[in-house]
Amino acid sequence: MDRAIAKVGSAVVTVTVFMFALFLLINYSLGGYFVCLILPVGFIMMTAGFQGECESDRKVAANIGMALAAVYAVFIMLVYFTQLTTVNNEQLNEQASKLLKFNSFGLIFNFDLLGYGVMALSTFFTGLAMKPKSKADKWLRALMMIHGVFYLSCTFMPMTGMFSKMSSGGNGLGGRLALVAWCVYFLPIGILAFMHFGRQEK
Repeated sequence: MDRAIAKVGSAVVTVTVFMFALFLLINYSLGGYFVCLILPVGFIMMTAGFQGECESDRKVAANIGMALAAVYAVFIMLVYFTQLTTVNNEQLNEQASKLLKFNSFGLIFNFDLLGYGVMALSTFFTGLAMKPKSKADKWLRALMMIHGVFYLSCTFMPMTGMFSKMSSGGNGLGGRLALVAWCVYFLPIGILAFMHFGRQEK
């Protein structure tokens, strides 16, 4: 059952990342917010699968990855639930809009970046806990650990104020394309994880 749950989680990650990229390309923000609300659930299921199967001498790294996955989920689900409820359904004054609207590059946008920074750390430690048993697993481990580098940009770039300057103009195309590039990078992680847990079931 454990591997089946992890396999389903990997499928959820793959599908939601693909859909997120699609919604970014067609500029349908509500669709993107909705799939991003589901992605953390799949990510936790997938990460728990890696944590559950890791060997005893790598449990610390796996447990750190699992704990960080939970932190990521809290941040991201709060961010996108806010967009789909408070922001979408209520008339916000100017100050509230600057804080809560995702495309205002304010507080809620910074929380989103912090959440994905924590996700990057989670993949790093989860990859560190893996002992690859195939070529595909080696690629999966490498992609997960390299993904950890995103922690630095997601955490420290908002401190420079560069994103707050973006709110004063532009159509956000550059930002959407950057997110599409992230999707292209992360999609193979979901696919390879799905294959990994599929092999483990046999």
